[in-house]
Amino acid sequence: MNLNVSIGPIMALLAGILILIMPRLLNYIVAIYLIIIGLLGLFGGGSLRL
Repeated sequence: MNLNVSIGPIMALLAGILILIMPRLLNYIVAIYLIIIGLLGLFGGGSLRL
């Protein structure tokens, strides 16, 4: 069985769950998400699809 999962949807799902549990984390989750996506884009996250 071959499983191909990109990191974008997984991170979005985790962020959404955390925001539902603790809405005050919204600013931090969005900031961390954007930083990670930017770093992956700069340093060769070639398989990253959003």
